[in-house]
Amino acid sequence: MAKMRGVTVIDTERCKGCRLCVVACPLNVLALAKSVNRKGYNYAETVLADTCTGCTSCAVVCPDGCITVYRKKEE
Repeated sequence: MAKMRGVTVIDTERCKGCRLCVVACPLNVLALAKSVNRKGYNYAETVLADTCTGCTSCAVVCPDGCITVYRKKEE
């Protein structure tokens, strides 16, 4: 049976840096970046990509719909 892995895609220009996704992630995959986007917000970024299981908790709590989570088969 193939192992599934999560892939988190964040629209950094739309992210307001509210940290809701960072708090919601049970595996601490996300964190706020030290750099800012064009609007001046520290945006969320994936820091532990290999740890993501694709649970979509981050995408569910994002108030602006900036996060999309995919599941892909790992070979």
